This record gives sequence, structure tokens and C-alpha cells, in this order.
Amino acid sequence: MDASLLLQHIGRHISLDPGEQAHFSSILHYRAIKKRQFLSREGEVTRGPVFVTSGLLRSYSIDNNGYEHVIQFAPPGWWVGDIGSMVHQRPSILNVDALEDSESLYISEADIDDLYERIPKFERFFRILSQNALAAHQARIVSILSLQAKQRYAEFCRLYPSLIDCLPQKQIASYIGVTPEFLSKMLNTKA
Repeated sequence: MDASLLLQHIGRHISLDPGEQAHFSSILHYRAIKKRQFLSREGEVTRGPVFVTSGLLRSYSIDNNGYEHVIQFAPPGWWVGDIGSMVHQRPSILNVDALEDSESLYISEADIDDLYERIPKFERFFRILSQNALAAHQARIVSILSLQAKQRYAEFCRLYPSLIDCLPQKQIASYIGVTPEFLSKMLNTKA
């Protein structure tokens, strides 16, 4: 289990001495997820926040008509999961699966509480993480409610530049809230 990417990520917000890094690394849980395999399903309780170390995960919901609505893509260096499920220990409203073979690290909710006691600076780290996630989700909601499809596509390209050419149009369409046919037509009229 290689925690170096996660430790680099944490190091952008707080400084850890070698003992703190060792303790943190000791409570991490590794999970390999094959393409199309679920990390978690709607209705299950989320164990803890998940950090992607390789591959690509996505979180999404399925509406009553069976349509998928992608909430987030999570390439390496990103966090993913249903925070409401984790914090309140209630069934998740999201599915998280792998779009390609992936690896991740997660921390159980109980270990996070213990971590706050042993290394209080982690409260600062997770507060910053939560604030950034809330700001990103608010921006996403405003985008969905107020921007036209072309603008939402441009925002997707800005947020996920490395995914533009590797994701199927169906996934991108689901993320920006249009049908794959509409996205294809929109992109073809752009040229």
C-alpha cells in the first residue's frame, strides 16, 4: 500500500512529522476496485472518506426512470464518497464505481475520530477538505441550475481536463445533464 500521493495531498494543508505520518498510514485501508466494480452502493452505509490513488471512480445516482446522474468523477488525488452517509451513518444516496481498474485508500469513521484525538491538526485538514468540497458542490449546483449546456461542458473541461478524451460521451453527458445524443450534436456543431 503506497500512501505517498495521499501524504503529499495532506502536506499541502498541514505538516506531519514522521511519527504522525506513520500513525496515519497505519490506519489506512487499501482497496483495489476492478473496472465496473462498485466501491459502494446506494442503500449501504459509507465506511469513510475514500482517496483515489490510481484509476478513475465516479459517484452517481439513478433516478426513478433508470437514468444515471453523475455527481463527480474522482481521478487520482481526489476524494469521493457520500459524506452524509458517513457522518450520519445512514444509507447512502449515491453509488460509487470504477470506470477503470482503480486503487484507493480509506479511513473508517471511528479511526477519524481517534485521529482527531491523537493528532488534532487533522481536524484542520478535514475542515479544509470539507470547505473545499462544499464550495465545489455549490458551484456545481449553480452551474446545473443556471448555465447552458455549452457552458456546463466548458466547465467540465476546465475541472477535468485529463478526462475529456478518455471518458465516453455518455458519462460526460450524464455529468452535464444532457442526453448523449444532445452532447454529440452540440459538439459536432462546435466545429
